Amino acid sequence: MARKWLRIKGVLTAAVTLCVLAGSVPGAVARDYAAPTDATAQGQGTVALAQLPREAVNTLNLIAAGGPYPYEKDGIVFGNRERLLPAHRRGYYHEYTVPTPRARNRGARRIVCGGPLQRTDNCYYSDDHYTSFNRIVE
Repeated sequence: MARKWLRIKGVLTAAVTLCVLAGSVPGAVARDYAAPTDATAQGQGTVALAQLPREAVNTLNLIAAGGPYPYEKDGIVFGNRERLLPAHRRGYYHEYTVPTPRARNRGARRIVCGGPLQRTDNCYYSDDHYTSFNRIVE
């Protein structure tokens, strides 16, 4: 069983790597809406996909692919206790780690996505451990 899991994990890792090298996974980026969202109305900014660190783009691709994620806490419910994101019921937002080069722990960078798992059209980037968020746009 362990050998089968390693094989599946290897295939998934190779597929994600190919997608990253060839471009993003279809649907793995936010859509740019003309009307401002609740977050931008609350003073939240936006960040273009092209402005994100490479590690953040890789994390978006992993989210779209459904993993596998490098950190155990990736995909857990984000409570929005800071109330910086638009209000939704508990369980709407999930958080994912954006690896920080040379960090000894998970670092401060995160992506938080709202809606169903594997959807990346309502994601926010924080490089300061939830002190601020920018909505990710194409």
